[in-house]
Amino acid sequence: MVERVSKTKYNFEHPAGDYKKIFETVEELSEPLPATLTGRIPSFIRGSLLRLGPGLFEVGSEPFYHLFDGQALMHKFDFSNGQVTYYRKFIKTDAYVRAITENRVVITEFGTCAYPDPCKNIFSRFFTYFKGVEVTDNCLVNVYPIGEDFYAVTETNYITKVNPDTLETLKKVDMCKYVNINGITAHPHIERDGTVYNIGNCMGKGASLAYNIVKIPSKQKDKSDPIEKSKVVVQFPSAERFKPSYVHSFGMSENYFVFVETPVKINLLKFLSAWAIRGSNYMDCFESDEQKGTWIHIAKKDPGEYIDYQFRTSAMGLFHHINSYEDSGFIVFDLCTWKGFEFVYNYLWLANLRQNWDEVKKHAMIAPQPEVRRFVVPLDPYREEQGKNLISLPYTTATATMREDGTIWLEPEVLFSSPRQAFEFPQINYEMNNGRNYTYAYALGLNHFIPDRASVHPSVLLTIVVCPGAQRQTYCLILNAKDLSEIARAEVGVISPVTFHGMYKP
Repeated sequence: MVERVSKTKYNFEHPAGDYKKIFETVEELSEPLPATLTGRIPSFIRGSLLRLGPGLFEVGSEPFYHLFDGQALMHKFDFSNGQVTYYRKFIKTDAYVRAITENRVVITEFGTCAYPDPCKNIFSRFFTYFKGVEVTDNCLVNVYPIGEDFYAVTETNYITKVNPDTLETLKKVDMCKYVNINGITAHPHIERDGTVYNIGNCMGKGASLAYNIVKIPSKQKDKSDPIEKSKVVVQFPSAERFKPSYVHSFGMSENYFVFVETPVKINLLKFLSAWAIRGSNYMDCFESDEQKGTWIHIAKKDPGEYIDYQFRTSAMGLFHHINSYEDSGFIVFDLCTWKGFEFVYNYLWLANLRQNWDEVKKHAMIAPQPEVRRFVVPLDPYREEQGKNLISLPYTTATATMREDGTIWLEPEVLFSSPRQAFEFPQINYEMNNGRNYTYAYALGLNHFIPDRASVHPSVLLTIVVCPGAQRQTYCLILNAKDLSEIARAEVGVISPVTFHGMYKP
């Protein structure tokens, strides 16, 4: 990357000088926009690329402060008969509707605290503080199918049913009504028959914290809602009674679940007391402790059964599992990790991301560094003596060693590591390879938390790309999966804010 000096002395610019625009508010569209095509859309692409991210970054005079606070905006590129259109709408969550109606932040988000209505009297404000803060339903992270329906999701107990064709908001669903969870991840696993598995923290036996794997069955013959038949299939214990780990995703092979419990913790006592007494947000309640290390849990899938092997490894950050599979009595699982124990979200405040490029780089220099790691756990760890490597797979250098205290220490094989070069937001050929041995994974080459290798901001393979300085600022890019060469692109003359996750709907 070649840096250039701007008119301001010593201020180095990002190659795409307008990169800050991907963190600015945009308007939804009243109707789909036709895209300008370059190349030829493959005939087998007939459907929609759906993506989610923040689209409203302030309400009235009140800004949102964290990257995960902006109100959910759903994007859609439609492919039909070789033509492409682009459309987007805000999801009409309670958080969004009430914010627009009252022209202020009404519900506390990840890093932005909502304060009582200043127009109310002092007694009303006091009781609002006393009863605590409402949990947000701002579903800006991902979208996935349940039965015949589609849901936009965040990481709380609320999911939002949407129409993937019109992008209309249909219904808010509280998962707490059906299963014992406090929140649920935006990265479920979906089996080939449509069965959905997810994980969320919960209150377990004896008022102790735990993590529940939730199963939502596939679409029902009687047309009933599969969510109503949700159930907990297995429970993982928590390493600490009052401090659950932050969970963003989990692994699933054909016969096992893999749960990685990192040292990034939610201080539950602080969480409850802070919200009941004073204004606070989710970020205020996270803490990290390198001494805690990382605990790795496994469980059988059917029937659900926790396997009490004490797998441990060094402290690390984790958001995304790439894939997990079984091989010759071992479970292999690949992770997009971050070195050390510090919470990466500490570096995703919008004020930091909107700084001049030289300041963004300074933050990246001290932030945790990314690394793709492969771990292997033995399903029968007691067949070998203490101190001996328990892993016998010939194609990996990952190790597992039994210690005197009964713990099994895991050392990973590093699949990719380069300073400030992340392999993140991973994708595989999910339908064919999820839970099975695989060859290829694709990801975003994120650098300094903001892509900077070209004047574009992409995701992966069939992707929305944002190019703030171009005449047509947003386009859908179609890449050949074999060599990542460009097949076609469909451009529109509006800018798109940053997006996080999504799916292709045939």
